[in-house]
Amino acid sequence: MSISPPIVDARSIVKTYDTGVVQVAALRGVDLTLARGEMVAIMGPSGCGKTTLLNCLSGLDSIDEGEILIEGTSLSEMSDRERTDYRARHMGFVFQFYNLMPVLSAVENVELPLLIARESARSARSRALDALELVGLRHRAEHVPDELSGGERQRVTIARSLVNDPAIVWADEPTGDLDSENAQDIVALMRQLNIERGLSFLIVTHDISVGRKTDRIVRMLDGMVVEEQQLLEVEHVLTGHAA
Repeated sequence: MSISPPIVDARSIVKTYDTGVVQVAALRGVDLTLARGEMVAIMGPSGCGKTTLLNCLSGLDSIDEGEILIEGTSLSEMSDRERTDYRARHMGFVFQFYNLMPVLSAVENVELPLLIARESARSARSRALDALELVGLRHRAEHVPDELSGGERQRVTIARSLVNDPAIVWADEPTGDLDSENAQDIVALMRQLNIERGLSFLIVTHDISVGRKTDRIVRMLDGMVVEEQQLLEVEHVLTGHAA
């Protein structure tokens, strides 16, 4: 796997939250790179800064010190509008609790980011159906979230994250609300997409079984990266995706 140039290059990232009573150092000089096509897990105890790091790297949150380069471009040099537009066009997001609109069908949820980006309805529908096909759910396109299983809902979320053909997918506890069987299916699907489409994934997780399916585990403690484990032999699970 190529390690250069990195799709994400974070240097000496510092993030402090001021509660008005006390200052909390969420990130304390974090350095992290993510190669194009790499799948990395961020692990560590609750409150160690994992989600804060993901939010800062993706431009959802600001940093106090340091620099973040995405595809060679500094996030700090973008305006708020430019960062928002960049996320919409080049990034995908997968969260623990799906964040699907309950009154919309699967295909309507998936096409929503494209419609917000002012893509034509016909093109958005076609690309949304293609994304559902990628995750094995085209046949469930017209079902609303309440008619889908937890695993199927997370597949819809993944389809939505892929619909804009992103350079990188950020996943925050993507299996945290799933049983073990569905969790393994979702991890296998992400790995398959990583291998077959060259997608870069950065995954925040508490689950070591998820971490072991990635290329590298980055461990955090108290706002710092304390260990990186390169997994030389990654088990590529490419079967058994049914939710």
